[in-house]
Amino acid sequence: MQRATTLVRKPAVRADAVVDTVVLDHAARAAGSGHLHAEGGLAFDLALAKAAVIEDGDALRLEDGRLVAVRAAAEALLEVRAENPARLMRLAWQLGGNHVEAEIGADALYVPDPPANAELVRGQGCAASPVSRAFRPERAAHDHSTCGHDHSHDHAHSHDHGHAHSHSSAHGHDHAHDHGHKHGHDHDQAGHVHGPGCRHDH
Repeated sequence: MQRATTLVRKPAVRADAVVDTVVLDHAARAAGSGHLHAEGGLAFDLALAKAAVIEDGDALRLEDGRLVAVRAAAEALLEVRAENPARLMRLAWQLGGNHVEAEIGADALYVPDPPANAELVRGQGCAASPVSRAFRPERAAHDHSTCGHDHSHDHAHSHDHGHAHSHSSAHGHDHAHDHGHKHGHDHDQAGHVHGPGCRHDH
């Protein structure tokens, strides 16, 4: 059984490498694992090496290099509209507080259609209409699945601030030099001898 372990994002998908298409709802696209059947009859196991939410238009790379395109399945949703943006924003805040996933459009919200969600929508004075469409909810703020950041910061800074030069000269006074320049040079004071005739101005 072929396995798909790599996710290829939409901009990088080569059409000539796509051999089949699999249709997945939001839950399946977020799962990252499972046994899948593509539309053309290809069966394979999804076992992504890195956790990621699969988006409409992405592709799954099989172990032999072939790609299976992903299409988001239509789902039963509620299209939520309000008489003004503030009311819609307030509803979005309420949905987040109730851990309800929501897709935010330009002038509408899209949420799953269970009765509890419909009741919450009505309670905020918004209108909901049943629709069937792909569901692309907003990601959580802490989701780094597609940000590409490498969080292993190796701070190998070796700052050697070793120049606290106290020159005790033959003048009988102490010179404390505060060097404010870059720390890349070696201050060798071995030959810096102040004799009785020293006219150095410190």
